[in-house]
Amino acid sequence: MSNQGYDEELRSEREYIASLYGRLDAERARVNEAYAGALRGEGFALSDREVSVGAKAREMARLKIADEGLCFGRLDALSGERAYVGRIGLFDDENDYEPLVLDWRAPASRAFYCATGASPEGMSRRRQFRTLGRKVLDFTDEVFGRPEWGEERGDAALLAAVNAPRGEGMRDIVATIQAEQDEIIRLEHPGVVVVEGGPGTGKTAVALHRVAYLLYTKRERMERRGVLVVGPSSGFLDHIGRVLPSLGETSAVFATPGGLVAGLHAEREDAPEVQRLKGALAILDVLAAAVTDRQELPAEPERIELDDVTVPFDAEVAAAARRVARDTGLLHNEAKAVFEREVITALTVRAVDLIGEGWLPKDDKNTRPEMLKNVRRDLEGSVVLGTVLDRLWPVLTPQRLLADLYASPERLKAAGADPALYREDAAAWTVSDVPLLDEAVELLGWDRTAERLAKERRQLEQKEYAERVLELIEVEEDHDDYEFALRPTDVLKAEDLADRFAQRDERDLAERAAADREWTYGHVVVDEAQELSEMDWRVLMRRCPSRSFTVVGDLAQRRSPAGARSWDVMLSRYVADRWVYRKLTVNYRTPSEIMTVAASLLASFEPDAVPPDSVRSCGVRPWARQLSEVDIEDAIAEFVREESGREGTSVVIGPPGVPGAIAPSAAKGLEYDAVLVVEPERILAEGPSGEAELYVALTRATQRLGVLHRGPLPRVLRGLDARRRTPDAYLRCV
Repeated sequence: MSNQGYDEELRSEREYIASLYGRLDAERARVNEAYAGALRGEGFALSDREVSVGAKAREMARLKIADEGLCFGRLDALSGERAYVGRIGLFDDENDYEPLVLDWRAPASRAFYCATGASPEGMSRRRQFRTLGRKVLDFTDEVFGRPEWGEERGDAALLAAVNAPRGEGMRDIVATIQAEQDEIIRLEHPGVVVVEGGPGTGKTAVALHRVAYLLYTKRERMERRGVLVVGPSSGFLDHIGRVLPSLGETSAVFATPGGLVAGLHAEREDAPEVQRLKGALAILDVLAAAVTDRQELPAEPERIELDDVTVPFDAEVAAAARRVARDTGLLHNEAKAVFEREVITALTVRAVDLIGEGWLPKDDKNTRPEMLKNVRRDLEGSVVLGTVLDRLWPVLTPQRLLADLYASPERLKAAGADPALYREDAAAWTVSDVPLLDEAVELLGWDRTAERLAKERRQLEQKEYAERVLELIEVEEDHDDYEFALRPTDVLKAEDLADRFAQRDERDLAERAAADREWTYGHVVVDEAQELSEMDWRVLMRRCPSRSFTVVGDLAQRRSPAGARSWDVMLSRYVADRWVYRKLTVNYRTPSEIMTVAASLLASFEPDAVPPDSVRSCGVRPWARQLSEVDIEDAIAEFVREESGREGTSVVIGPPGVPGAIAPSAAKGLEYDAVLVVEPERILAEGPSGEAELYVALTRATQRLGVLHRGPLPRVLRGLDARRRTPDAYLRCV
């Protein structure tokens, strides 16, 4: 295409995309007006108002996201038809709703991401726009089936995206989705989709865009129940938190594995061996035994004093009652009522037999029934008996069950648990405790006391509000007919008005779901899934009975001793063969110079793993310097100072005790323009997961990587440039 032809095309495209923004603004004005009318209740019955307001609010949010990248591409078909592709769909309502721009998730947009020269899918050209705000800067064309045009590829947008400085959070990749990613995003599989890929392959972005696609294609089912996104850390969730909203989706709940139980957020970690013990399914037997251990028998007979007799409560009575209670199959807390009933029944008969010994026949039908009734009433009101029953069969919360277990070597032994589970601060919850607490709910029953109290509090607030309303509309005393006037309170009580004013639950889906332990989701995304234990998966499967999951991870990066060593072994017990595996092979984040070093490390501990291929190089080798402890601190300060003056993000990663450094585990899933890895030899020495930790640390950088070490440089890193660092080492990759 000549320069003149290009300029004319660019001018034409700018005019068309400007018209799309004009259409967007008009649509926004229309929806804003409709939203204001819905708030006022115009044209809606009261029962329909809330639904209408919610629908208009969602439509406003959908239109709001389109300011950046409303249209980012064009498809030209062999038939001569053109289709523009963008962040949302817009239609010409004056021309049979012809599409002005297609939503990127629409089936007709698929060719924009997956058409190739070998398989053009009926397309002759793919055009990609580079934009800034609402302005089209330029475009690149990829022409299919025209060898004489050469292999002009449309990679400019992709390379611009991967080379751009990183901001404070992950960006969506809607304009640069690649074919292997698009195939996964649109995969029509109702069960579990496992997406594995090495560092920088876009696993997380693919998973989030798949959620947006599912919400687009299965809106009614998915939006009603929402989506749960599970990530390794709060920092990671903050990093990815803006992606779904940028795609117009807000019905997602974000949680770490330590936050999967309502009202609890655990961050500390157990020692590796304890993690392994708590993460294995064998802990289920320990938990069940811990519950049955709390269903005790009296070591010595208890003497229950009544007005006319003292009745002995011994192990024989308790054992018979316990057997009946257990045989009901009820959960522990629910079965307590059966245990108490059986004990009281047995003690009632025993007490009456003692009272009537020698004078009251057991077949007496006159005096005996009344005595049984009176004695039972006395036993039910006995404080002493109630105390004994609470000790023998206590009502337990999951927290109390586990805390009592961890704090007592005797209880641990009785439950068949490993002594390593003992800890002095028994209630200092760890991430590995969360699935055990959730499992304890399944054994004990869910305590709804907090929910009941909250409901009672809301009802009281509604009643008080109704009383104030009635006071405001009372007939004034100076009214001519005040004495004979019919007052509101004569026909309507505050309670009745409160029922009418009862507030609907106005929390959004994310708030309601996060607060409800029994909430089930339409879909679950699990990131860094290789770290999840067998017990973690039990929690997640409860949260999604439909078993609709997108699971992303990299087994080579597993650091948890309780994590997955095989996707099949971990998942097949829950979903049998209802899972499929897809692999991402291209590294869009890490330049080849850095990936070469990381790949050497990977081969040392996962020789069968194939590292992803980097799409770009930067011409700058990562460097290493050996320094003393004092000099290392100065070098870190120098790194931070230099990077603070550059565009983009940076981080220091190192073992505990390194000033200003975060642990490799805290950097999981994150990316930075510049990374300084400190004392890799200590990271390697941290334990069996040391190699994986260092692999994670090395592969966070998108532009620049440096290594500082005190001891000898680990053999697997000797490909690093050990020359003194120069300013050239900070050149951005291009």
